[in-house]
Amino acid sequence: MQTIEPRREAKPYDPHYDPLTAKTIGAGCDYAPTYWIGTAGPPPEDDGRVRGGMDVDVAIIGSGYTGLSTAIHLARDHGIHAHVLEAHGTAYGCSTRSGGQAQISSGRLKRSQWIQRWGLDAAKRMHNEVVEAFELFRSLIDEIPCDPQDGGHFYLAHQASQIPTLEKEAALLRETFGYGARVMSREEVHSTVIRDMEAHGGMYEPDGIGIHAGKLAFGYARLARELGAKIHTDSPVERWEIVNGVHHLRTPGGTVRARRVAVATAGYAQRGLHGRLKDRLMPIMSNSIVTRVLTETELAEVGAKKLSPITDTRTLRHYYRLLPDNRLQIGSRAAITGRDAANPKHLAALLEGMARKFPVLRGIELDYSWWGWVDVSHDMMPRITGMNDMPGAFYAMGYGGNGVMYSAQAGRRMAQLVAGKKLPDVPIFNSELPHEGWKTPFRRLGQWGLYHYYHFRDERQ
Repeated sequence: MQTIEPRREAKPYDPHYDPLTAKTIGAGCDYAPTYWIGTAGPPPEDDGRVRGGMDVDVAIIGSGYTGLSTAIHLARDHGIHAHVLEAHGTAYGCSTRSGGQAQISSGRLKRSQWIQRWGLDAAKRMHNEVVEAFELFRSLIDEIPCDPQDGGHFYLAHQASQIPTLEKEAALLRETFGYGARVMSREEVHSTVIRDMEAHGGMYEPDGIGIHAGKLAFGYARLARELGAKIHTDSPVERWEIVNGVHHLRTPGGTVRARRVAVATAGYAQRGLHGRLKDRLMPIMSNSIVTRVLTETELAEVGAKKLSPITDTRTLRHYYRLLPDNRLQIGSRAAITGRDAANPKHLAALLEGMARKFPVLRGIELDYSWWGWVDVSHDMMPRITGMNDMPGAFYAMGYGGNGVMYSAQAGRRMAQLVAGKKLPDVPIFNSELPHEGWKTPFRRLGQWGLYHYYHFRDERQ
């Protein structure tokens, strides 16, 4: 018999949680101290912990953007009311720790790399998929108050040597994909976008929107519940077994028995969630900061004419923008392990990166500083797929830091799979994420070496 009880008082937030080494994901922790949580207002109502046994048609593991979008589209498009299982509070993980940047991408690879990997025809189908995804995202944020800042995405060259690469990619987007990208000079960037003192020029993409990540996540949750979904917080899946074709998901409060399961945990699921999913992702940490409100003098020096997403051309890239309340947000890659996450050197490196772009902000006080895990797949592209040897089980993950926008479409696509529909012939739908097995923990040794190499390459003049 199912009973519901409200959330208990939250446990302290664990800043050192590491999905690669954690034995369990824990339960009932407070949110990370992000700008988004600090300014989103109170979390939405939910349906409390799982208490006792539950028999459900569809269980969704994870209440971030992907899981909530899956619940929304299951209800809207297929008349299915899912039960969402969340270890902590609604949208505890990636969704409320990101930079809030939506751009026309779904993974780490560029269009030219799609062609190299899949061929031109498949790359064009993939492009059409992300165009459709952006249209869906626009329609959802029209419904949800999340402070959208439309104006395109700006990919700024932090070195002059990056300009030819941007010119080549922009030409490919225009001539092969019919997409209106173009290259901008340093002067145009400074006069119409932002006075980033590192920028030697940049590439403009018409589709890019900055959003308030917390308001979007909480808005998704309210919409999902209005449509009939149930969101069970403080309910981590501690064991997953299949008994007579039914998925048994054991939580601390009781076992959820589901005919179908959709996994949407991205970068925060521990390796032991299920052996079938183990080591499909390489969690990568990203740091983010938000300054105090800028003075009029500082605003004039920063010169932000656009509030939409900006990314630089570093491999260890910076993502940044002026927020609607005149604070500056900037993030970049940071520690390799959770144990090292609070090391002051990572914050110092990010502050130095901001100061190189905007010298007037050197030494500025911060209102928020946080970090979180990014769900990077081993081949740098996401997957939305079923698992052939686990009937009724599906997953969507691996966005590599580009999930704010595409997670909406990924949830819609996963809802279609759950409902028994066939997906279009797009590469990220017809294969699973690569599995690295025992090599995953050792990849961090390689990551350490690569970070040093990337830093040398990114910063050389």
